[in-house]
Amino acid sequence: MALPLDKLGTVFEERTAVIDGERAKAYAAATNDDNPAYTSGKYAPPVFGVVPTWEAMGLAATIVPSEAVMMIVHGEQDMHFHQPLVPGLEITTRAEAYSIRVVKSGTRYAIKVVSTTPGGQPVLDQYVTMFVRGMTDGESGGPDKPDHTFPRDARSSPVGEHTVHVDEDQTFRYRDASGDMMPIHVDDAFAKSVGLPGIIAHGLCTMAMTSQAVVKLGADGDPSRVRRLAVRFAGNVFPGDDVTTTVYDAGTADDRRVYAFEATSRGDRVITHGRAEVGA
Repeated sequence: MALPLDKLGTVFEERTAVIDGERAKAYAAATNDDNPAYTSGKYAPPVFGVVPTWEAMGLAATIVPSEAVMMIVHGEQDMHFHQPLVPGLEITTRAEAYSIRVVKSGTRYAIKVVSTTPGGQPVLDQYVTMFVRGMTDGESGGPDKPDHTFPRDARSSPVGEHTVHVDEDQTFRYRDASGDMMPIHVDDAFAKSVGLPGIIAHGLCTMAMTSQAVVKLGADGDPSRVRRLAVRFAGNVFPGDDVTTTVYDAGTADDRRVYAFEATSRGDRVITHGRAEVGA
């Protein structure tokens, strides 16, 4: 079983959605984020950008054979913000089958997701990497996605830490706010049936929790300054545990302050190769 290499470059049908202010507030609450920028309705959380683009993204995911769908885990997420996510903003999104990388333990499939205003102004570009466990057949193809490798020298410049607790009902609240219905996050028996130790937190919920550290420590609490957020999902997070994010100063690039970050839970790294870029 393998992904169809001939589908690379396919751009799927576009979808249009409006950034829903009430749903953005619910998303912030579902990720335990009390930033006044969200509770007031001024902005949507950066990682909320996946919600109005979910349907378009899903069209590109249809190249994965149905029998492999339940073996998918989220591998990486890389979000490039051209403007803040403001409630009421209408966006049109199209997704492209971008690249396939076959490795010893499975296949990484990257989707490029581009969102603009109806007038064509860029809003958000995303590179979404899914990992299909056990799919080791087929060939690699397509371009490399943007790099966000953790710079080793950044460890000498720590900025600070931020911890968020994962509540016992976190995965259910996140499911309702995000629309991510994967049963591994809410059905303990199902999670165990696919080789997991039990219910695990959604990767994007964990990413949203780590973004709180970036906004707080790197952007003075102002999410409108965030220009990029990228992570690799490296381990499982469980309800009842804490997620602690450590942020490091990684210098500047293109007039932006660059931060490297990683997160741990139960003493293990669960987010690696985190990169954030913050504007003035």
